[in-house]
Amino acid sequence: MDVLWGTGASLTVREVSAQLTERDLAHTTVMTVLDRLAKKGFARRERDGRAWRYRPSATREAYVTELMLTALEQTGDRSAALARFAKSVSGAEASVLRGALEEIEGSGGG
Repeated sequence: MDVLWGTGASLTVREVSAQLTERDLAHTTVMTVLDRLAKKGFARRERDGRAWRYRPSATREAYVTELMLTALEQTGDRSAALARFAKSVSGAEASVLRGALEEIEGSGGG
C-alpha cells in the first residue's frame, strides 16, 4: 500500500515490483498481494490492455481512521479509550485534535 499511496497514478504489478527494491519479491507474489488488496477493497484495479492497473481505494489517512474506529469499537469503554489516547499524544497533536473538535462544534456537529 505504501507504493500505491506514494504515487498519484495507478500502477501495474511490474511498476509496483520495480519500486520494492529493498525486497526480493517474485512478480507473482506482488501480483497475488495486489489482487488480495483489491478483493478486500483496499485497492481498486482497472484493465489496461492485458495488465491490471492498481490504485488505492482511499487515502492513507482514511485507512488509518478506519483502523482507529475499529479499535474503538472493540473496547468496552470508548470514553476511557479516547481519554487515554488524548493523554498519550504530543502537545502539537493535542492542538490538532482541539482544532478539529472546535471545527465540529462550530459547524453544529457536536
